[in-house]
Amino acid sequence: MIDLDDIDRAILRALQQDATVKTAELGRRLGISQPAAWRRVRRLQEAGVIKGRRLDLDREALGFGVTVFLGIKLATHGRVSLADFERAVTAIPEVLTVQHVLGRYDYRLMVVARDLADFERVLRRRIMTLPGAGEVEANVVLSEERRPGPIG
Repeated sequence: MIDLDDIDRAILRALQQDATVKTAELGRRLGISQPAAWRRVRRLQEAGVIKGRRLDLDREALGFGVTVFLGIKLATHGRVSLADFERAVTAIPEVLTVQHVLGRYDYRLMVVARDLADFERVLRRRIMTLPGAGEVEANVVLSEERRPGPIG
């Protein structure tokens, strides 16, 4: 774990809001030089605090108006390996995240689809045919509030 000071936290907050902000602008906002801002960002990257920078796409604008969280309980733990299930599920383009979890279900998936009919097709033809797939619970997202998350 890396020790973060107030400037590090401010840099992380700024990059969380806009990952394309330049170090010169970070320095200007925080009252430090561009080289100092660059060194701090580099240190945060090398320490693994900043894993990368991602492009946030508007799924709805791309035609994916439905987001569904699925809980999947494997039917047979011993007969199908977790690796086989994970390899198969990550090959489905509509599955954005795969989380191996504790609790009632073994996996939690975030799935996008164009509409409910498209989701039903993905569910029947791709999800339910996965090796070891058993019980499935679907939660359709009605609305979403995005929060940046805590920076300690």
